Amino acid sequence: MRTLDEIDFEILRLLTEDARRPYREIAEAVDLSSPSVSDRVSRLQELGIIQRFTLDLDRSKLRSGVPILVELSIRPDAVEEIRDTLALTDGVEHVFMASDPRVFFQSRLPKADVRTFLTDTFEPEVLEAITDYEVVVLTSADWTPQVEGTDLAITCAQCGNEVSDDGETLRLDGDLYHLCCPSCKDQFEARYETLSANA
Repeated sequence: MRTLDEIDFEILRLLTEDARRPYREIAEAVDLSSPSVSDRVSRLQELGIIQRFTLDLDRSKLRSGVPILVELSIRPDAVEEIRDTLALTDGVEHVFMASDPRVFFQSRLPKADVRTFLTDTFEPEVLEAITDYEVVVLTSADWTPQVEGTDLAITCAQCGNEVSDDGETLRLDGDLYHLCCPSCKDQFEARYETLSANA
């Protein structure tokens, strides 16, 4: 499995500046052909590094409630459920999970009414897991993802270990899986076939 090179990082940097940038323009910047850039972008998507192409809105031009950052203190057993629910909730733009049992989310709410938002979003038993919260009203928010100084970090679909340059790939039913070694590849393929046969 090939690791990322300087051209991959430059393509990522150019796409984070403008996700609609034409491949022709990227190709000129990295000294490749447009089809080569397209192939590299497809590979970055298969690796899960590029998950989607998004829109960066200037919220100051839109009216949609008060921009806030909310810090939730949560019982440890409910952190992931609360994070996952928030990530799927309309109006929540970013969700962050800390190493301790806290979740932060950025949103725009009418009148910054966090209590009503939490009551409407979570079932009562989940709501009880939120032990405290703090709200900060934001005046602006910028998001600038950085790709410099990073490296490829793919985990094995079988054992969860990091996949090195010598890792294996396996395509099953159109999906690409990354495995750290031939043994994991064989185990994963056998498990996949068993599950598919029993489905």
